[in-house]
Parts: sequence; structure tokens; C-alpha cells
Amino acid sequence: MLILLSLVVLCTLLIIGVSVPLAFGGVLILIGVFGGHDTLAFMPTGHWKVNTIVLLAIPLFILAGILMERGRIAQPLVALAELLVGNIKGGLTAASVFASAIFGSISGSAAATLTCIGGIMMPHLRTAKYPEGMSAALLVAACPLGLLIPPSATMILYAWVTQQSVLRCFLSTVIPGLILVLLLCIVNFFMLRKNNDLLLVGDVESFPKELMGRSFKAIPALMMPVIILGGIYGGIMTPTEAAGVAVVYAIPIGFWVYRGLTWESFKESLRTSAVTIGVVMVMATMVLIVSRFLIFEDIPGLAKGIIFSVSDNPIVVLLMVNLVMILIGMLMDDVSGLLLSAPLLLPIVQSVGMDPVHFAAVLGVNLGMANITPPTAPLLYLGARVTQVPVNKILGPTMVFIVLAWLPTLVLTTFLPQTAMWLPKLLLG
Repeated sequence: MLILLSLVVLCTLLIIGVSVPLAFGGVLILIGVFGGHDTLAFMPTGHWKVNTIVLLAIPLFILAGILMERGRIAQPLVALAELLVGNIKGGLTAASVFASAIFGSISGSAAATLTCIGGIMMPHLRTAKYPEGMSAALLVAACPLGLLIPPSATMILYAWVTQQSVLRCFLSTVIPGLILVLLLCIVNFFMLRKNNDLLLVGDVESFPKELMGRSFKAIPALMMPVIILGGIYGGIMTPTEAAGVAVVYAIPIGFWVYRGLTWESFKESLRTSAVTIGVVMVMATMVLIVSRFLIFEDIPGLAKGIIFSVSDNPIVVLLMVNLVMILIGMLMDDVSGLLLSAPLLLPIVQSVGMDPVHFAAVLGVNLGMANITPPTAPLLYLGARVTQVPVNKILGPTMVFIVLAWLPTLVLTTFLPQTAMWLPKLLLG
């Protein structure tokens, strides 16, 4: 009864808009008052869990993403993509997808990706007469690609919580991420096939000269993911060291190459990242304490018993686990949703033969899709603010992208293990 009451209180607090750390703090108070548990006994668990060098990569990637945004490092990438595909019907929206994938892989934040790429691309899309609702919906649907395209802060958290290899978790989401990019572009082209009002961007005659100029200008920005991913997969740097290199690289590029950073904007970037990092760490501590209590009460075993009482068919079990993860992701952000669901659901999927690295990819796709799925859909409402498009115009196209792009990716990732496991086995054995 205490567990059920705690879950009801948690869901209620999240639905009415209480922030995630305070909602989990309320659950801890409830456990201490009505459950007879000494909540102080659980506090060292939260402190011990977050006091690790692995998690240092997350604030560093957050800072790198903010410096990219403030330093205008993403703009040359967008300009190059616009030139390459601007003469194709639907090309600008496809460029938005690729830009979201690249920026999201560095920042590791769907919200930061949506804010940066949405702010840059939406004026271009309006000028080219792309439908506002569909354009905003595609930006919303593409922003969670940062959860899948490595290096992903979410996968670092998953590897840390489940004691898996960070590199294997990174590699497990590459193919699902590429599948999602491809499906989003295909659905986008299909939706725009009969729209004859679109303005094509670019001049064919000046293309070679423009291509050379924009490519040269984009080289410093393109080198950032090359250095980071090359360092990680080449065995030169750990993810934490790569995150530090990303910050060090972004500072001079933002100041002296693209001139987006000033001393004031740099200080503001540090303040913004400090606030974001503080929120993430407090949230992680609270969620981990509640998760520890649930494990202490053998909730994973109870959930496993309930699911297997319905059916022991692996397909049915995985469908129910996916449904639970989608519901969790609809109520929470990706970080708190992962920290809560990973330790609770991993024993269940392992019992039907799913590898923990495979589950990393399934969890990443689930949380990304859930964050844009109504009725809660925090990224959907953020997208409406960033793009200045009413939610009712975004809602319909977003559901199309969910049904025709995100759901097929989830099904393939869940029921075709090679989608997640082929690349880690190929490169790491």
C-alpha cells in the first residue's frame, strides 16, 4: 500500500507541474512519515552514486552544448546543410533533422537541441513557405536524436546505473538513431510531396563557389564531433576526457573563429550550465534514493511477478515493458525516467533473454519518443514556445512522426536485437 500510495503521489505531483526533484522529495517524506523508514539511511546511497568521475562527463557535455549555442558553432553546419539540400523539395526540413542529430550528439540534451536548431531553422523554413505546423513538429520529433547519436549523456547515465560499458552503450544506439533519421526524412518528404508553394533555396550556378566557401567555414564546427568521437572510439580518450576536450575546443572556436562568444555571453553560459548541472545532480540524487528504496522493497521482483502472471511470452513481456517505459517517459524527463526505469526493468528484460546493452538502445528510443508524446510531452510544449507555433498546429503532424517514424524504430530496436548489438560486437567483440 505504501508503494502504491507513493506512486500515486509521485504521478500527481508530476502532473500538476511540481518539478521532478521536489516530486521525488515529496515521495521520500511520505516514505519516512508513513512507512516507518529512516530516510537518512538512504541519503548516503544518493551521495555515493553521484560521487563518481563517470558522471563528470554530463556537466561537461552540457557546458559544451551551451557554448556551441552561444558561440554560433551550429550555424555554419546549418548553412552547409541548407546549401546541399536546399534545392530539393523538403530539403530544408531534412537539413533540420541532420542538424539536430549533429548538435544533439554534442550537447546530449533534447531541450538544448530544440532551442538552438529550432531557433536557427524556423525563420528559414518560414521564409521558404514550409507549413509551420509540420516544420515545428519535425523539429520537435528530431530533437531527441541526441539521446541516440553518441556521445549521449543518457547512455553514460545508463551505463553507470547498470554497470555496463559506456562504449558498448554508445554503439548500441547508433543504428537506431540512423534508422530514425532516415524515417523522419522519408515521412517529411512524403508529407510535402503535393506542396507546390515551397521556395527552393540556392542558386545552381553559384553552387560550386558557395559549397567551397561554406564548407571551409564549417570545418572548425565539423571537427568538434570528429575529435570527440575519434578520441573515444580510437581509445585515446574516455567519455569524460572527451567532454572536457569538447569544452576546451568550443571556447576558442566560439570566441575567435565564429565570434559568437563575448566575455559576457561566456559568463552567462557558465551560469546557465551551472544551474542546469545543479538541477540534474539534485534530480539524480533524489531519483536514485527513491529507486534504491524501491529495490530495497523488491519492487522489481513484484513487477516481474505481475507481468509474468499475465504472460510469459517474451514478445508480450517486452510489449508491456515498452508500455511502462513510455508511461514513465511521458511523466518525466529523460534523465529521471532513465534513472527510475533502468534498475527496475532491467531484471525483467534479462529474464526473457535481452542483453543489457540491447536494453540501452530500447530504453533510449522509448524515452525519446515518450518525451514528445501527448498529453504531457514536455518537448512538444517547449517546441511551441521556441518556434512560436500554437500547440494545436503541431500536435497532428507530431503524431504522424511518432506513428510512422518513432514507433517503427522502437519495434525494430526491440524485436531485432542485431539493430542494437551488431555494431558493438563488430567493433568491440
